[in-house]
Amino acid sequence: MKISPNSAALSVAALLLAACGPAPSIQPDRVTPYRLTNQAGMEVTLLNYGATLQSIKVPDRAGKLGDVLLGFDVLDGYKGTHPYFGAIVGRYGNRIAKGRFTLNGVEYKLATNDKTNHLHGGLKGFDKAFWRAREAGPNAIEFTYVSADGEEGYPGTLTAKVTYTITEANELRIAYEASSDKGTVVNLTNHAYFNLAGTGDILKHELLLKADRFTPVDAGLIPTGELRAVSGTPFDFTNATAVGARIAANDEQIKLGGGYDHNFVLTAGASAEPALAAQVYDPSSGRVLEVLTTEPGVQFYTGNFLDGTIKGKGGVSYGKNAALCLETQHFPDSPNQPSFPSAVLKGGSSYRSTTVFRFSRR
Repeated sequence: MKISPNSAALSVAALLLAACGPAPSIQPDRVTPYRLTNQAGMEVTLLNYGATLQSIKVPDRAGKLGDVLLGFDVLDGYKGTHPYFGAIVGRYGNRIAKGRFTLNGVEYKLATNDKTNHLHGGLKGFDKAFWRAREAGPNAIEFTYVSADGEEGYPGTLTAKVTYTITEANELRIAYEASSDKGTVVNLTNHAYFNLAGTGDILKHELLLKADRFTPVDAGLIPTGELRAVSGTPFDFTNATAVGARIAANDEQIKLGGGYDHNFVLTAGASAEPALAAQVYDPSSGRVLEVLTTEPGVQFYTGNFLDGTIKGKGGVSYGKNAALCLETQHFPDSPNQPSFPSAVLKGGSSYRSTTVFRFSRR
C-alpha cells in the first residue's frame, strides 16, 4: 500500500510537513492532498481542509477505474460554498432544533445556519477547518483538530481525530475519536456524496437498508420523536429497491424532504464492531458499496438540494439526485430528544466510532 502527496508541486520539505503535520501551536493554512492506494486497484485522495474525502476511485465490472464521489478537481474549490462534499461534519452532524440544547442545567445557543435550526456544526464547522495530518501507518492517515471551548457555541475544548485506512479488501475505514475537558455533545460523520456510475443521477441505484424504522420529521426536517415502521411506506428498503422507485410518492414525509432526507434506525443499533447498515448497487457499472458502522443511525439523503448551480469535477453541473449520501450518525436533534440514543460526551471520557465503506463489483 502507498501513501503519497497528490501534487507534483510539493517539495520534499512540504511533503514531510504534509505527512507529519506542523508543530502543535501552528495551524496549516493551505489545502494539501494525500493519496492512499492498494494493490487491488483502489485510490483514495484526502484533504487536510475539512479532513475531506476528495475522491474514491474503484474499478467497475470491466475493471475500469472510476471516481464515485462528487466534489471538485481544484482543491481550493472546497474552500468555497458547497454542500459539505466529502467533509467531516461536526461538532454535531445533522440538525439541532432552534440551535439550542440544555446540558447539565445550562442552555447553550448555537448558530442557526439552516433557517431556524443548527446544521452540521454551524457557520464554521469542522468541514471548514484545517486539520493537522500525520501518517498513521503504511496505509493510514490521521487528521486532528482542536475545537476551542465555546466554538460555534459548544461547551468544552474538544480534540477530534479521524483516521482513514485503506485495506486490500477495497475498504476505506474511518475511525473517529474525540475527548473533551468538560461535558459536550458530539456527532461526527463524513458527508460523502456517492454516485457509483460516476455520472448521471442515482435513481437507478439499488439500495438496501438494514433498518425497519425511521425518524419522521417536521417542516424544518427536525425529528418529531416518533420511530415509525418503514413497512408499507416509501421508506422500506429492507429489500433492495431502486432509489427512484418511490422518490416521488404522494407521501407527506417525501414531500417534506423533497425526496429522501431522513434518519433510519439501524436494526443492529449502536454496536462494538461495525455492522452492515446499507448496501448500494449500480446496475450500469456493476459497482457495489457496503456501509458498515458502529453508529445507531444513518441519514439517507438523495441530493435534493442540488440544483445545477455547482460545477464540480470535469466542469459537470450537479443537479438534483446526482448523488446519494449515507451519513452514519446518532439521530438528528438527539440533544433535545431524551428518548433517542444519547450524544453526550462527558468531560474526561472518550468518544469512538467506526464506519467502513467497502467496495466490490458484480
